[in-house]
Amino acid sequence: MEERIERTMEALRANRMKPYYAENSAAACDIVRELVKGDKLITSGGSMTLNECGVIDMLKKEFGGAYLDRSSGRNREEVEEIMRKAFVSDTFLASTNALTENGELYNVDGNGNRVSAMIFGPKQVIVVTGVNKIVKDLEEAEKRVEQTAAPMNTVRLEKNTPCAKTGVCGHCHSEDRICCSYVTLAQQRVPDRIKVIIVGEKLGY
Repeated sequence: MEERIERTMEALRANRMKPYYAENSAAACDIVRELVKGDKLITSGGSMTLNECGVIDMLKKEFGGAYLDRSSGRNREEVEEIMRKAFVSDTFLASTNALTENGELYNVDGNGNRVSAMIFGPKQVIVVTGVNKIVKDLEEAEKRVEQTAAPMNTVRLEKNTPCAKTGVCGHCHSEDRICCSYVTLAQQRVPDRIKVIIVGEKLGY
């Protein structure tokens, strides 16, 4: 695993993304805390990983004046307005559905707010991921989404999709489908805009 992590970090550097390694969740929070220090507006996408490793709680507690939490929206309109503010934020935080050993971030989104903010808008993007999301290549990344991430998220979100019942993607046309936008982030035009924190724990889906 150590060799796999180092190989992935080297590939991220080659793709002009800045990698970090955190031995545990507490160390990941320390890195995030340092990276967002001085920010006036911090936003995030929906992420089990950010919640599980304590990043969201840390942001609420220590950066409450700067962190805009979309869960504070009282209705759909307010939530969407908070999502849009991500594009002018200093930092946007998210996780990834899969991280390849070639240094690529593979994500499948429903609303598209997460992947679009990762691509453009925020001055800085911080991606926090557990070691369980490292895969060999894009083919394995796709399998991971179809067999693990998407089915588990549809259950969590109480979506009425085939994968919520079978545990595997059925390439459905359900109204509740959460797999709408497929995005691969490879070599970046702006060096180090995207930071990737690999945590030595299993986190998220």
